[in-house]
Amino acid sequence: MTTSFLLIVQIILVIILVIAVLLQKSSSIGLGAYSGSNESVFGAKGPNSFLAKATFTIGFLFVVNTITLGYMYSQANQASVVDDMVESTNVVAPTAPAPVTLPEVTPAEEIPAKTETTK
Repeated sequence: MTTSFLLIVQIILVIILVIAVLLQKSSSIGLGAYSGSNESVFGAKGPNSFLAKATFTIGFLFVVNTITLGYMYSQANQASVVDDMVESTNVVAPTAPAPVTLPEVTPAEEIPAKTETTK
């Protein structure tokens, strides 16, 4: 939600910055020629100082917003879908193996040992 809000702010700042740059006087006068009564609105010095300060402020806000958006998108890019997965299963693991019982072994009859016969 925050990134979408900052993205909307970014678009608004771009539009305002373009308008502020186009309103400034240049060698070809630009769009400043169409606003004839700017001197009375912005003060005795005319729009130059006001528009220069406004352009700098809007440009600074644009750069700060761009850096913030870049940081937030890079943090979101490091997250993985696998991190949010929860694996559930219905299989119950055994607690302990069953004891192994060996059948009782009865001793076999004693087999007589072989004796060596002498010749």
